[in-house]
Amino acid sequence: MTDYDVLTIGNAIVDIIARADDGFLEREAIQKGGMTLIDTERAEHLYGVMGPGIEMSGGSAGNTVAGLVSLGGTGAYFGKVSNDQLGEIFAHDIRALGVHYATKPLDGHPPTARSMILVTPDGQRSMNTYLGACVELGPEDIDPAVVAAAKVTYFEGYLWDPPRAKQAIVEAARIAHDNGREVAMTLSDAFCVHRYRDEFLDLMRSGTVDIVFANESEALSLYEVNDLDSALDQLAKDTKRFCAVTRSEKGCIVVEGDQRIAVPALAIPEILDTTGAGDLFASGFLRGYTMGLDHEQSARLGVAAAGHIIGQIGPRPQTPLKDLPDVKAVLGG
Repeated sequence: MTDYDVLTIGNAIVDIIARADDGFLEREAIQKGGMTLIDTERAEHLYGVMGPGIEMSGGSAGNTVAGLVSLGGTGAYFGKVSNDQLGEIFAHDIRALGVHYATKPLDGHPPTARSMILVTPDGQRSMNTYLGACVELGPEDIDPAVVAAAKVTYFEGYLWDPPRAKQAIVEAARIAHDNGREVAMTLSDAFCVHRYRDEFLDLMRSGTVDIVFANESEALSLYEVNDLDSALDQLAKDTKRFCAVTRSEKGCIVVEGDQRIAVPALAIPEILDTTGAGDLFASGFLRGYTMGLDHEQSARLGVAAAGHIIGQIGPRPQTPLKDLPDVKAVLGG
């Protein structure tokens, strides 16, 4: 019996989300729509000048496993926090969802990671992330039994920023493949792809990764092209199993060999916050995939989850995704 549908591995981050206008981003030299790594001094400065914030657990892979269990799946998570207040918040939140989380916290410095997320009136989120304890995630935090028990081990490309995490991912992939399991990654961010293009391509071409999730800008950045069809052709060659590429209001395209499956996005009455859209698309797709659904059905679950999350503030579902009409239409019931 498989214990987990998906194990996710990522940067364990507490988000501090606040509203801001474009003028604030310009004054503070914040890259709109991206994720910028910051140091302690910058984190303290931004926290001091940003507006009132909402604190909630986040982190890309953490959001994905939260969405997965909200859809009725079973999940586990590896990610490093410190033994401090934000670390306790993160651990409580993810366990309260029913996710298996047993990564040993740091005892002291550096503190738990936090991301100052500024949401502009158009719903775009600009993330300013202090990695803190995340940089200490290493191979010793990989529990072989949990990896072996998960149908898919999924990790975020952001993990390539803290150096020891790379070793942890390679070890997890080895264990997964030794046990006949699959490994998936998300490219995370176009700027992240720019930093680690060669390494990401090597993960794909070497077979370390079987499944890839990306958005359109990340796919274009990966191959340094301006034409999506060219990027999709390259992804078809470089991805061992398949790749799912999201396109915002245009929906998504699933690529496997010569096959291209396009699924439209849902009509969203009001976009409040795009934080977590890609994370929740992965939640839905992986929920469908691990249930044995085909790519089109899995993608429909992905766009349903993503469409729901951008209609609320924050990257984790506040109501059960499995109860959504668009989800029930795919799963039945």
